[in-house]
Amino acid sequence: MKNIYVTMPTLAPLNEVNEYFQKVWDSGVMTHNGPLLQQFEREVAEWHGVSNHTVVVNGTIALQLAIRALGIKGEIITSPFSFIATTSAIMYEGCVPVYADINPDTLNIDPAKIEAAITPNTVAIMPVHVFGNTCEIEAIEAIAKKHNLKVIYDACHSVGVQYKGKSIFAYGDVSCTSYHATKMLNSGEGGGCFTNDAELDAKMKRIRFFGFSEDKTNIVEEGSNLKMTEVHASVGLANLKYLQAALDDRKEKYMLYKRMLEVNPTLHFQKINEDSCNYSYFPVIFDSEETLLRVEKALQAEHVFARRYFYPSLNTFKDIVPYVEMPISEDIASRILCLPLYYTLAMEDVERIAKIILGAL
Repeated sequence: MKNIYVTMPTLAPLNEVNEYFQKVWDSGVMTHNGPLLQQFEREVAEWHGVSNHTVVVNGTIALQLAIRALGIKGEIITSPFSFIATTSAIMYEGCVPVYADINPDTLNIDPAKIEAAITPNTVAIMPVHVFGNTCEIEAIEAIAKKHNLKVIYDACHSVGVQYKGKSIFAYGDVSCTSYHATKMLNSGEGGGCFTNDAELDAKMKRIRFFGFSEDKTNIVEEGSNLKMTEVHASVGLANLKYLQAALDDRKEKYMLYKRMLEVNPTLHFQKINEDSCNYSYFPVIFDSEETLLRVEKALQAEHVFARRYFYPSLNTFKDIVPYVEMPISEDIASRILCLPLYYTLAMEDVERIAKIILGAL
């Protein structure tokens, strides 16, 4: 019996990727802000209908670059229900993560708790669009405006998401995403920063390349080497052609899981805004951790490997952050399991996985 993992990359046919690789080999340009990187930046921006896009080596670096480019130092309010990269990016840039608990239905940061967490040292808010489900943008940006705070969205799950007629990447001072192999659009590894501010975009591109001025004659920023290679850009360009198909497929499989599993009243599901979510993950919230572990064991016995995203809650990593109780995030993190969901997963396997879960319950 084959193993089924929580996700697999959506990949263009290899011959289509090789067409881009051939351009790299012909040009001899492997990196250094090459033509394919610039094409990837441009085409992804055009696909989403946004103006400014700076591509970097991964999504974590995208978050760090946003902090660096905005020139902020101090406390950044963020969600405890996320991958560790959200917190580590803040800390790596010399800032302090401050957690605000989540809404138990949407799993996104609770705006009321953001306001309660603001201190004189707060400089920014870094909300997470959890599993590609859009945050309460108006409430968050009203708080930011009231307190003169920057907003950096961790939109690493949110490729393809639209909100009120615009790309999700059009919101905030900077919106950061990931092109990691597990994401809806992947370049193997990669990340991107989006902003409506052309000057800020130019600054991010300078920082990405050691801080050089546009004419490469002077160092004008404290920069680093954050560039994506031409090889990774090639993979991204080939995969971009399949993004809409991947999004449509993800929604179809998400809905099948939902129809099959919602017959059991003990199961709970993330409350999503169906017009502004990309269905990139299918999380199930069980009535207890004991039930989750029983279901996980039943799945593994059938060679199905779901994953506990996001467990444990980030505020409990006491070796790197002082513990502050986040009861909702801690509770949800202990009871949530993301089921396999990817482009090449057969519909029959979705049905089989749902039946295993219902049987285990």
